[in-house]
Amino acid sequence: MKKNFKIGLIFCGAFLLFAVGLVMSACKQSETNNLNQYTLNLSYDSKNMTLSGQEEVCYFNSSENAFDQLYFHLYPNAFREGAISKVVSSTKSDEAYYNGVSYGNIQIQAVAFDSGKGDYSIGGEDENILIIPLQETLYPDESVKLYISFEVNMPQINHRLGVGENTVNFGNFYPIACVYEEGVGFSQDLYHSNGDPFYSDCANYMVSIEYDSCFQLASSGTEKQSEQIGDKTTKTISAQNVRDFCFVLSEKFEQASQEVEGVAVNYYGYQGDEDLQKNLDIASSALQTFNQLFGQYPYQTLSIVKANFLHGGMEFPNIVLISDNLEEIDYGYVIVHEIAHQWWYGVVGNDQYNHAWMDEGLAEYSTLLFYKNNPQYGEDFDKMIANAQNSYKLFVKVYSKVNGKVDLVMDKPVCEFETEPEYVECTYTKGVLLMDAIKGSVGEKTFLKALKNYYSQYQFKNATPAHFISVFNKTCGGDMESFINSWLYDKIVTGY
Repeated sequence: MKKNFKIGLIFCGAFLLFAVGLVMSACKQSETNNLNQYTLNLSYDSKNMTLSGQEEVCYFNSSENAFDQLYFHLYPNAFREGAISKVVSSTKSDEAYYNGVSYGNIQIQAVAFDSGKGDYSIGGEDENILIIPLQETLYPDESVKLYISFEVNMPQINHRLGVGENTVNFGNFYPIACVYEEGVGFSQDLYHSNGDPFYSDCANYMVSIEYDSCFQLASSGTEKQSEQIGDKTTKTISAQNVRDFCFVLSEKFEQASQEVEGVAVNYYGYQGDEDLQKNLDIASSALQTFNQLFGQYPYQTLSIVKANFLHGGMEFPNIVLISDNLEEIDYGYVIVHEIAHQWWYGVVGNDQYNHAWMDEGLAEYSTLLFYKNNPQYGEDFDKMIANAQNSYKLFVKVYSKVNGKVDLVMDKPVCEFETEPEYVECTYTKGVLLMDAIKGSVGEKTFLKALKNYYSQYQFKNATPAHFISVFNKTCGGDMESFINSWLYDKIVTGY
């Protein structure tokens, strides 16, 4: 996600029959490549602002442990009345809730297995986890199919999930399997207003979406089929080896498209916008630049979507949301930042809740590298680095004066950053300074080689700080661990 600032500036029977052919082939494929497979049948009721969903999951146990139950995030429950962890900070509340405070949630209606009805419970710290006991123990390298019926009540809010003033955003809307870490267990972290509190594995998706024909659809993945019956349209979307699935509906979209190095790049602006081609061009340039710098974008489509979103922008696989409230001067910058996330979060994943600097710091520094490699856009790389230094020094000075101290640790959960400025400065700004310090230490050629190696080695996986450090150690031929850790854990401030 790109914050709203520029760096340096402060049931069961019918359900079991659903898409039988797709399900059988999908599970077979999942067992072959060790990826989970989600088959979603969705229908959006715009009048009642509800999304009905039937979800079939073929879950593959790629761990070294046996499971007796599985866990799924229920992110929409963070939008419900009485939720412990708020989806927006108090300072952003009025901007987010354009029509007064509004609530939403996800209701689980049924869970089933091939053998029949299954049990489930809602748990976690904040009704944020769906717990499904398995009917048989799931051993390593085995898979199980399960079926979940659910309904999402959409809040009226300018956010990842919500009915906005111009767009209806469906981000993090469905039950998604919690990541299992060896020696740690299933990740069940809460939603938080800081950053992007998400963590997921790559999976294969086949998604059918029914909606009113007055809307246009932008989504992750590639359209496989489209059908219109009366005033309803149904599209079938395939998204393979992606970390999540998102879609957006709007009656106001106007689309511009072009092919770039084998990728269909789509920009969805609003009707009457005069900058469709301009925004499409910078998106295309970003794709080409990052292909060259880091490694090839592995998907067939990339969509950039103007949308109602209280922060600057938000990344999802194959699709990014760009806030329609941005100033024109910042709009292109945010497009580039969110596209950089396709490499850092999308292809190379990480725990965004506990290690936000890994994708945000890299995406922000990648944005600066884009402008360094594309001087026609009129941004000076050295000046942007100087702005980052000045912003960070000012943050340290002000917070030290006000609070008597300042916590500059980068590598910690998003919930431990006491304020949004602290989160921004320690993940985005200090992340940029860390990357630039590494580049200054090893040289730009070696630095970019390390990033290419990192991208190649951990694509479609979840990387940890130790993985990041290991790649730089091997590529740079020296001990980078103590150097990088001094930044992550604030052992030194390194002159800034």
